[in-house]
Amino acid sequence: MGASLLSSTAIFRVMFIVLNTLWLFPELASSAGITRHYKFNIKLQNVTRLCHTKSIVSVNGQFPGPHIIAREGDRVVVKVVNHVQNNVTIHWHGVRQLRSGWADGPAYVTQCPIQTGQTYVYNFTITGQRGTLFWHAHISWLRSTLYGPIIILPKKNVPYPFVKPYKEVPIIFGEWWNADPEAVITQALQNGGGPNVSDAYTINGLPGPLYNCSAQDTFKLKVKPGKTYLLRLINAALNDELFFSIANHTLTVVDVDAIYVKPFKTDTILITPGQTTNLLLKAKPHFPNATFLMAARPYATGRGTFDNSTVTGILHYEPPPKSSPSASSFKSLPLFKPTLPPLNDTSFAANFTGKLRSLANTQFPANVPQKVDQRFFFTVGLGTNPCPQNQTCQGPTNSTMFSASVNNVSFVLPTTAILQAHFFQKSKGVYTTDFPTTPIFPFNYTGTPPNNTMVSNGTKVVVLPFNTSVELVLQDTSILGIESHPLHLHGFNFFVVGQGFGNFDSKKDPPKFNLVDPVERNTVGVPSGGWVAIRFLADNPGVWFMHCHLEVHTSWGLKMAWIVMDGKLPNQKLPPPPSDLPKC
Repeated sequence: MGASLLSSTAIFRVMFIVLNTLWLFPELASSAGITRHYKFNIKLQNVTRLCHTKSIVSVNGQFPGPHIIAREGDRVVVKVVNHVQNNVTIHWHGVRQLRSGWADGPAYVTQCPIQTGQTYVYNFTITGQRGTLFWHAHISWLRSTLYGPIIILPKKNVPYPFVKPYKEVPIIFGEWWNADPEAVITQALQNGGGPNVSDAYTINGLPGPLYNCSAQDTFKLKVKPGKTYLLRLINAALNDELFFSIANHTLTVVDVDAIYVKPFKTDTILITPGQTTNLLLKAKPHFPNATFLMAARPYATGRGTFDNSTVTGILHYEPPPKSSPSASSFKSLPLFKPTLPPLNDTSFAANFTGKLRSLANTQFPANVPQKVDQRFFFTVGLGTNPCPQNQTCQGPTNSTMFSASVNNVSFVLPTTAILQAHFFQKSKGVYTTDFPTTPIFPFNYTGTPPNNTMVSNGTKVVVLPFNTSVELVLQDTSILGIESHPLHLHGFNFFVVGQGFGNFDSKKDPPKFNLVDPVERNTVGVPSGGWVAIRFLADNPGVWFMHCHLEVHTSWGLKMAWIVMDGKLPNQKLPPPPSDLPKC
């Protein structure tokens, strides 16, 4: 009796101390994070752009889709219900997914798709990230309309490492097709040619006044003189890297891919599909008696056709209180237009990316792997497959179809999910573990291309022991033309330790690597006619997709997967799949 009384008294004391601590230090309670619930109804919605009305696949009837807002440390639970005929998956682009690989989303990699009438709950915690990411469909080309921002705020009472903005504004770049994008890629894969290009780029779903019939569909940003705004840029376009600028305004880059960077000023930024960039915009101190265009247009390096158009929005200032101008007087103000780099300005691209550096301070360290356990060298680029018998194709020749590959392996998605096959040790007939760690046939990668441009096809992966320190060099090739490739790695951030033009030199280039404050991100542009070197620690068990974020290249096979094995400790193992994981 006395013992139980004593234990209950001890419990009361402990509870009193805990509650007192939380009352005195409320930030301790807030740092644990909360659970935020969202419901995504995948449904058809009629949308009109460019005077063209069509039925699109949407989340909750919204285009672009709803905002996911969370703090670092929060758990996010999203119930996805599929009401359309298409199979659907959602990827939470850039979220680390530590031991939650079942929620990552790429179809046939970590899950079978959610079929018509089915539901799946994505459940993950945001760990060690703050900034902007985004979610999008990860099957076929459905992400053309299924996308939206993920806004990650710092933990409560933790300030930004830059001036607190007056207001935060998401700016999401997208692509609009008057046709059905699913039909566009289906046709291209059948005839072996390049897919038809989009009809417009959009800012927050709006094309802007330079397009036919779109003056009313223009994104407008109203600012107050002297205030600082945080612009959260996301490139959700399918196939185009974009330059972006605001006329007569300087922008300060403070964060990329939800990682803080050393701030630097620029008039223009470059953002590839899959990347995010947070910018500070300091409004002019006084009403400028003018309005300003913001504009984005492609950085295009490949030989193929592309949507060579420009999306614009309008930045206008709130007038002084005594002079409230009418809409018509706003129109009479002079309109300044930005100057964007030439379409193929690769030197701008290299200079811009070269300015990106991690903060690398005590609060936000850059934990760059200093030693390397395994080195990999992957070529990335285009190639060909033979045209099917008795068919004329529209590839590089009428007897070939466009393809794309990593180390000359064009990846074939299986019909069941790789992660399930791995977890239940049923890989036979699903994937093989013989992905080449270096090119099987070395050649002068950026010089005169070889005569044989044929690729091999297969579902091959690389297996990494838990906590392997990886260095990966990604080398562009000149096969069917040099081209910039934005490579995205699921499940990890990586450090961009080096980049250059021409062929990577394993003797001369590594001594120049930046191992002190390289930028940390999840999507990196492999330079056109060049290479990039990244390092990451394989500390996240599961199956992790890596692919070009130009959707056409992914469709052609420029993708592969890493399998990271479990570690020895319980917190180093992938838990079993959730009971509602979709079946193939």
